[in-house]
Amino acid sequence: MPLYKTITISSSTKLFIWKVTESEKELSEGITLSSYCQKRYDGMKSEMHRRAFLSIRHLLALLDYVDADLHYDESGKPHLKDGKYISISHSYNFTGIIVSDTIDVGIDIEKQRDKIMRIAHKFTQLDAYENIKIEEELIRKLTVVWGCKESLYKIYAQEGLSFYNHIFINDFMISDNKTTGEIHYNADKTYYNISFMEFEGFTCVYALKK
Repeated sequence: MPLYKTITISSSTKLFIWKVTESEKELSEGITLSSYCQKRYDGMKSEMHRRAFLSIRHLLALLDYVDADLHYDESGKPHLKDGKYISISHSYNFTGIIVSDTIDVGIDIEKQRDKIMRIAHKFTQLDAYENIKIEEELIRKLTVVWGCKESLYKIYAQEGLSFYNHIFINDFMISDNKTTGEIHYNADKTYYNISFMEFEGFTCVYALKK
């Protein structure tokens, strides 16, 4: 079983990452999908996407959940039937979930790619990175910033929320492995603790609402 990483964030919050190496057939063994999720699964054209989808059900099983314990609201945010908080992410051959008994959480996994430099102006102020002269370092930093904003977006889950205009990430060094963030939206301000890590050319960010 390719459980890649387990992080116990606190006694009530845990994170699990899976490296998808199995075939679709292997991953389907022992997994029963709800009618809603079976429809989603059947509509996936990418085999990699289907394998990632199934691997997330194996991650749920580590916490004694089955697919039917998971449901999605109208914004697409996942929820567990027992009321615990959950967030889900996948990128290429890595998938991850974070589950908490007590606090809203978000997770994002991203492959580090130079594409991030072409879209950075859509989610952050570029002048904040003028001092980073090495392309690889810039890609790593921007990937973390994107992951931070994506994680906060998943927690807040409100229509109209803008990465650029409403989600703010306090500056950090990659070596810090943590930062903080804020969402300012409709006269509401919320605050978040954020942690991040890198592995095999990927970045994983996870956020906890304060």
